[in-house]
Amino acid sequence: MSRVVTVGAAQLGPIQRDHTRAEVVKRLVVLMTEAANKSCDLVVFPELALTTFFPRWFEPDITKADHFYETQMPSKFTQPLFDAARSLGLAFCLGYAELTPDRHRYNTQVLVGKNGETIAKYRKIHVPGHEHHEPDRPFQHAERYYFEPSPDGFGVWNAFDGRIGMMICNDRRWPEAYRVMGLKGVEMILCGYNTPLHYAPDPTQDRLQSFHNSLVMQSGAYQNGTWVIGVAKCGLEEGVASLGESAIIAPSGEIMAQAVTTDDELVTHKCDLDWCSNYKKTLFDFDRYRRPEMYLPITTQRGVVID
Repeated sequence: MSRVVTVGAAQLGPIQRDHTRAEVVKRLVVLMTEAANKSCDLVVFPELALTTFFPRWFEPDITKADHFYETQMPSKFTQPLFDAARSLGLAFCLGYAELTPDRHRYNTQVLVGKNGETIAKYRKIHVPGHEHHEPDRPFQHAERYYFEPSPDGFGVWNAFDGRIGMMICNDRRWPEAYRVMGLKGVEMILCGYNTPLHYAPDPTQDRLQSFHNSLVMQSGAYQNGTWVIGVAKCGLEEGVASLGESAIIAPSGEIMAQAVTTDDELVTHKCDLDWCSNYKKTLFDFDRYRRPEMYLPITTQRGVVID
């Protein structure tokens, strides 16, 4: 039986601070409708897809930022996405800021099936940036102030006749993220990101943002025999330029489809999950070739230790 999943990577252009949830959701539904017209099974949206990237500002009273978070999913504002999933027969993956009833704050991604029912939720594990105000920066990257690292770990779920995982933005830079899911048999990883072109801690990396983005996702796909769907929110948002180049990457590491704008743009590809076995059963036959006894520092050590 064929296990082909037609995926739409639904890149978003800028979401400015004064854009309402209703305005943003309308844009998402437009992309969902386009995806359905192109016979997609699944459409993947970026990280924090409902708001501007608010960690670029530091608000001393964090409760004044509560309006950027979702306290329930779906809500009256996001219900149209779930309704569209049902009416179009289209699954979707959505990134958003989550505020739990007990006041925990997470950078979250949810996978919703074609019936509008939630399949899985993932919370970002590798939270980058800083916890305190750094006024010398041209813009803040205060994710570690606004979000807690996930306590949940990397899940892989049965969906679309395959094994589906999720990660968010900075997670994609860490090989452990792919490998943990690889060891759970992942065949497709859904990843949303917001990536400013300027990196304040080391501006020499600015010119490499595109290269590094492709490098980590392509290598993660190849080394674990999995599809990787990387989707950006990009363009000039509140004066900050962010990377586009949303991509659908094959288990071979090849880019099969890629966005060419920094606006709302849908790119699609028919992803054959059976292609994963070409790598999982040969070069990356984990059961045959891995040497976990040699990798103990990966799980027992956090920082660098010099013998």
